[in-house]
Amino acid sequence: MTAEAHRYEVTESTLAYEGRIISVRRDQVRMPEGDVSQRDVVVHPGAVGVVALDDDGRVVMVHQYRHPVGGPLWELPAGILDVPGEPASVAAARELAEEAGLRADRYDLLVDVWSSPGMTDEAYRVFLARDLHEIPAAERYVPQHEEAEMGLARIDLDEAVARLLRGEITNAMAVVGLLATVRARAADFAGLRPLDAPWPARPAHRG
Repeated sequence: MTAEAHRYEVTESTLAYEGRIISVRRDQVRMPEGDVSQRDVVVHPGAVGVVALDDDGRVVMVHQYRHPVGGPLWELPAGILDVPGEPASVAAARELAEEAGLRADRYDLLVDVWSSPGMTDEAYRVFLARDLHEIPAAERYVPQHEEAEMGLARIDLDEAVARLLRGEITNAMAVVGLLATVRARAADFAGLRPLDAPWPARPAHRG
């Protein structure tokens, strides 16, 4: 019997942990053979990321400390969807402004991703931003915590891909976003979806 034919019924669901951003839901799920098995799900509000590509073919990347891995990673400007009902493209523009001090005149939708569907409902949407403009210093967001020491660089897109193939860029959203951008560039950016394209994977509990 295939997964599509069997309805995986949740017979019991409890909240095992609730934190500031994530929670853990403990589900009892009926399997195809009739047994009930426990599945722990990390419940996440979802996230957005931005591949900001300038007129010289460089991508804007941030270098940020990540506590779970014990060190800094090269990443895209990104953030969680923590404003209920906020369009993902609006959240992406806000993150680009806050983390990179940039605005963009053009946004396109690049790719949608489940981050790790075996353990979490986290989904993220990555946008392509072009026609970039610096935000005046007096208008910029003042970063806090890890973001206060975050580095910022513009890296040639092809060099960025070379770095990820060398294992120097390992953040999953960055890897996906950079490779999607290379593919989109090869097609002259034709065929990209509109910003408000349906996103059924976006966690429903955040609107």
